Amino acid sequence: MVKVSIMGSTGIIGKNVAFTLARADTVDEIVMFARAESVEKARGETFDMYDALAAEDIDCKLTPSSDYNDLTNSAIVLITAGTPREEGMNRRDLALPNAKIVEKYAKEIAVHAPDSIILVATNPVDVMTTVALKASGFDKRKVIGIGNHLDSLRLKTYFSAFLGINSSEVHTRVVGEHGDHMVPLLSSTTIGGIPLKYFMKEVEIDVVRLVNRLKNAGNTIISKKGATEYGPSFAISNLISTIITDTHKILTVSCYLDGEIADVNGVSLGVPVVLSKKGVAMIVPIHMNDFERQEFREAAGVVRETTDEVLESLNYKE
Repeated sequence: MVKVSIMGSTGIIGKNVAFTLARADTVDEIVMFARAESVEKARGETFDMYDALAAEDIDCKLTPSSDYNDLTNSAIVLITAGTPREEGMNRRDLALPNAKIVEKYAKEIAVHAPDSIILVATNPVDVMTTVALKASGFDKRKVIGIGNHLDSLRLKTYFSAFLGINSSEVHTRVVGEHGDHMVPLLSSTTIGGIPLKYFMKEVEIDVVRLVNRLKNAGNTIISKKGATEYGPSFAISNLISTIITDTHKILTVSCYLDGEIADVNGVSLGVPVVLSKKGVAMIVPIHMNDFERQEFREAAGVVRETTDEVLESLNYKE
């Protein structure tokens, strides 16, 4: 019996993750956790989802709830609750109000689902990952942010579309902050097994334009439709399914670093990890050129500054 709980289940991301995950047919029960005043909305979402799942003969149980006791025995608890980012807003603008929400939920998870893995989607996700870690008291391997997984998927798609080749031929990764200070690892990107730097000698690629598009992807979508929805939801569902099925894929998520990458300590950043049913099985060592390493360390500095401010406001002492 595999159970996943989603906190913030009536929000755009929460409900889409629930439906996407249910359709993946890898879990037995999804707890649609919401505030007491939103439980009926969550119930309505489950009715609508049941109708859709019936067409595919999927029997996932959907449980609307505002009772923390329903988190018990969850394999994963996803935190999506928080103030959504609006057009023109920096993810850091959300830090303090969302930190209070994440702190509250992480403490409840520690009480009611102490053996679970906490997956954080609330922005700014790197900062919120550390908040959830401190508030829950969990081992760092069991507190994971969605990090740069979606960013990596986006960059892969951009290269694929730009070159007119199947995306399976593109191997690339984004690390660092999920935000303005993300770091595309272009030095280790390959196209059809050929390092990008050699591929560019034969094919003209406007890498600068692609990277700028990547960094502005979220704001571009928000400016046109009001919120990001399908990309984050599918990326999160993919992370959850990877953990549950114990497939040991290497994906780029946010986790707390103790010097494993570029000697960065005491901050959560997006890095490649091996994901298993126990959480982060291993942080994967990566090669960065001098420029990428410097950018990664600068990202650490930016995220650490915001994290320290938030932790101080919440009365956590480093």
